[in-house]
Amino acid sequence: MKSKIIAVDFDGTIVDDRYPEIGKAKMFAFETLRQFQQEGYRLVLWTYRSGKPLEEAVAYCEKNGIEFYGINNSFQGEDFDPQKQSRKINADIFIDDRNLGGFPGWGEVYQIITNKIELTLQEHGKEPIKKKKKGFFGL
Repeated sequence: MKSKIIAVDFDGTIVDDRYPEIGKAKMFAFETLRQFQQEGYRLVLWTYRSGKPLEEAVAYCEKNGIEFYGINNSFQGEDFDPQKQSRKINADIFIDDRNLGGFPGWGEVYQIITNKIELTLQEHGKEPIKKKKKGFFGL
């Protein structure tokens, strides 16, 4: 089986949002990311940061045991050419605090990904329903 790629945001997801400073690490962020790597997932850092703030975020993650398969690109060494390709990252899963409903926490994220739980929104203003995915096309 081909390893899956997870694109993960930094500010508000791995750490509390204090941009351009680095916030406090979210509870279980690095433990969960290391667990994903041990399970064969490839991690891509997918963040608004660039330049020195990006370098600081990468160094912070490395200090906490996380090295990324790609940093603001689909893989290390990707030569982005805006004339030939989209800026969209190639990943199977995206983890970001700005998803619908906000960031659920790393324990929830791990359960959602490893148990293939699909979140479906009910009527406006109600909590999401968690359903286990059945497979291709929900069958």
